[in-house]
Amino acid sequence: MRVETPGTRNVTALAEAASAAPSLHNAQPWRFHYLRGTATFQVRASLDRTLPHSDPHGRALHMGCGAALFNLRVAAAHEGWRPVTTLLPDPYDPRLLATVELAPPGGDPGGGPGLAALAALYPAIRLRRSSRLPFDEERVPDQVRSVLREAAELEGAQLHFPSAWHLATVLDLVQDSEGRDLAVPGRVEELAQWSGTEGGPPGRDFAGRLAPGDHAPATDPGPPPQLALLGTAEDRTSDWVRAGQALERVLLEATRHGLSTGLSAVAMEWADLRWTDRDPLSEMGQVHAVVRIGHGPPVPPTPRRPVSQVLRVEDGPEPPRPGTPAGG
Repeated sequence: MRVETPGTRNVTALAEAASAAPSLHNAQPWRFHYLRGTATFQVRASLDRTLPHSDPHGRALHMGCGAALFNLRVAAAHEGWRPVTTLLPDPYDPRLLATVELAPPGGDPGGGPGLAALAALYPAIRLRRSSRLPFDEERVPDQVRSVLREAAELEGAQLHFPSAWHLATVLDLVQDSEGRDLAVPGRVEELAQWSGTEGGPPGRDFAGRLAPGDHAPATDPGPPPQLALLGTAEDRTSDWVRAGQALERVLLEATRHGLSTGLSAVAMEWADLRWTDRDPLSEMGQVHAVVRIGHGPPVPPTPRRPVSQVLRVEDGPEPPRPGTPAGG
């Protein structure tokens, strides 16, 4: 039963759920400050966990924090709170990416569309995995594809399933970008440092095929993977955070429908490849991630930082800085 004020155990559980979000190379670039006086979470970028070679513009950092923000909203709704969310609330503090006030469930629906729909996604947070293993040939039903499209739209983004000709182009671009990354020492080092793949790439590429350097016998690669492109109309910092929320909503919905998922945001950081990913017939202005969706074998969860390393609880709100606009 919902209590009037979140206790320490509630706050810790919310931060733990938020930290289960995906991030590039599993860098987990977020921190959470909880202000008891206003029952408000601050979602902040952790600049000591940036990826200057793999994510030079900070797109993946903002998307990862956006995914964590969405998990926080889901967990808050599950606990009976209305997560009233404000993106980029303080122009003087670029590390502060969002605030989430834990308000009573009645009144203005500022926490987003459908608290019940948010809460229903909560079990999927613990089940969601990022997989690079092969998926089987079974096609994702059109009804489920529609659910995933709607999930992206609810968060201000778009999800597009490319046609056959576009799918081939996207796959070529992803393979090209993964090959380029192996030629950039800084990106290889970041991959090894954050994802634990010491000495090189993971065992399989994004499409679930053997990565370069593996020596298994050649096999039939099978049908092309089922891919979806997630993007927004614009390419601003706020769009990156929204894209992260939309991405996580799509992933949780896919998990809830018994699907496996894999992610590639690598190609999005090569400027000469990113523009080619979008479909010229689509209204999507900027593609932020390529999602592989299908039915695959279970995979283990990736390691997570202890909550004590990502959560700070304060007794009251931070005093406003001189010159900070009202409401910032």
